[in-house]
Amino acid sequence: MSLTGGCHCGAIRYQVDGDPLTHALCHCTDCRRHAGAPMVGWTMYPQSALRVTKGLPKTYESSVHGRRQFCGDCGTGLFYTNAQVLPGIIDVQSATYDDPEAVPARMQIQVAERIGWMAHAHELPAHERFPSNL
Repeated sequence: MSLTGGCHCGAIRYQVDGDPLTHALCHCTDCRRHAGAPMVGWTMYPQSALRVTKGLPKTYESSVHGRRQFCGDCGTGLFYTNAQVLPGIIDVQSATYDDPEAVPARMQIQVAERIGWMAHAHELPAHERFPSNL
């Protein structure tokens, strides 16, 4: 399997080759705060599977061993590594794929830190587009 993706503005492009190790939806506080979202989808690969094909992501040292890479122009989060906890592994933010449905999520992780209302988010009313009658 080969997938391509990139940031919102197009300054960073990447390709990953091979089958992912897993695809997890992470609810940890660090991921939520960095993304400004209630959870973040991460697809895990051996680091050698990723090739940045355009641009150069900026790196943020989000913890002692954690490194988050993002686009310095538009701010899109792209990759995460932690050589201590996940040696040789890179996480790719799955919503940045050109085809984000290519790899279905397999699990939710860090649910101990999940925002309470996220446990029932699937029960909320759903609208095809932004509703006109708020």
